[in-house]
Amino acid sequence: MADVLIPFDRMEELSNALGLIITEFEEASSRTGELENAIRTPLPGWTALKDRASDFESKWDDKRETLRGKLEEMKKRVDENRQAWADLDAELAKMQESAA
Repeated sequence: MADVLIPFDRMEELSNALGLIITEFEEASSRTGELENAIRTPLPGWTALKDRASDFESKWDDKRETLRGKLEEMKKRVDENRQAWADLDAELAKMQESAA
C-alpha cells in the first residue's frame, strides 16, 4: 500500500491565512472614505479626481464582496477536507491497532 502524506499543518496555515484575508476584506469597506478624504479638492471647484476615486471605491466594494464570498467558500472546503482526512487517519489508526 502506498503512503499518503497529508500535511495537516500546511492545511491549517492555509485556513488561517484565508481567515486573515477574509477579515481584511470585511474591514476594508469601513475604510473606503479614507481615499476620498485624502484627496479632498486639489483645486477650488475641481472634484473630478475625488469623484473618480469615489466611483472606484464603490465598484471595488462590490468586487471585494464577491471575492470575500469565494474566499469563505475556499476556507470552508479546506477546513472540511482537513477534518475528513484527520477523521480517516484516526479511523485507520484504530483499525491498525485492533488488527495487531
